[in-house]
Amino acid sequence: QVQLVESGGGLVQAGGSLRLSCAASGNIIIINTIGWYRQAPGKQRELVATITSSRSTNYVDSVRGRFTISRDNAKNTVYLQMSRLKPEDTAVYYCAAAVTRTQGMRVYESYDYWGQGTQVTVSS
Repeated sequence: QVQLVESGGGLVQAGGSLRLSCAASGNIIIINTIGWYRQAPGKQRELVATITSSRSTNYVDSVRGRFTISRDNAKNTVYLQMSRLKPEDTAVYYCAAAVTRTQGMRVYESYDYWGQGTQVTVSS
């Protein structure tokens, strides 16, 4: 089992910055990738950024150049530094841990572990 705890959300004005943290505990050796998702009211959950165990990163186009995902293995923590925030970034942000699953011959990553979420509100 893996436990994830997010922190760092809050209220910020447009153009401001926030840093979210995702602290992992438990059987963390099984984690391949950590992703940050967000869900705004009335919208589908969106994968915002990912970082693999080898520190490869990826971002959704809407945040590329403004958000930076990083990890501190010594602290078992993944961060999401958010800059130049916009009102449309307002959402509940969740971190999730992906592990390897198999189904027959198929091998895939599955986001099986989730944090409780942290609210980010950007005022205009």
